[in-house]
Amino acid sequence: MEPTTKLDARFSDPNATPTPWAQAREQLIHAETYWLTTVRADGRPHVTTLLAVWQDDAIYFCTGAEEQKARNLESNRHCALTTGASALHEGLDLVVEGAAERVTDPGKLKRLSGAWESKYGGDWHFDVGDGVFTHPEGGEALVFEVAPAKVLGFRKGEYSQTSWRFPG
Repeated sequence: MEPTTKLDARFSDPNATPTPWAQAREQLIHAETYWLTTVRADGRPHVTTLLAVWQDDAIYFCTGAEEQKARNLESNRHCALTTGASALHEGLDLVVEGAAERVTDPGKLKRLSGAWESKYGGDWHFDVGDGVFTHPEGGEALVFEVAPAKVLGFRKGEYSQTSWRFPG
């Protein structure tokens, strides 16, 4: 799915061009860590680092049912996932905004468990239980999909701010 791309000239060098979506997508695919921002029931933000995979035009993450991020998503599915270089003069930082949806389909969970292990290695092997990931050493993890509504890209060096908006 190709998003609508827009350069925000207010926050970009005069000669900057929009970052291509293909470049942003590649970074989402290969990033090792991401920051997830959710909102607590009392309105305070909650930010935590986690692992995630980009597949089928969405980003996926998992968490224990009792963890704060899972509890937050019960009452407010809106969230943001952030990744990037965290450097001042080079790289591309990305923010994916969307709503987190539980993934419970066994076939999809199986494909995602393979994606986790392929990306992060055998320490991140998951089996598929009843609508959840299970770990061989015990424990279950809920899996969430965030289909992006909007992605922001902040390119450093030739400074630019690009936004990509997705249909739907």
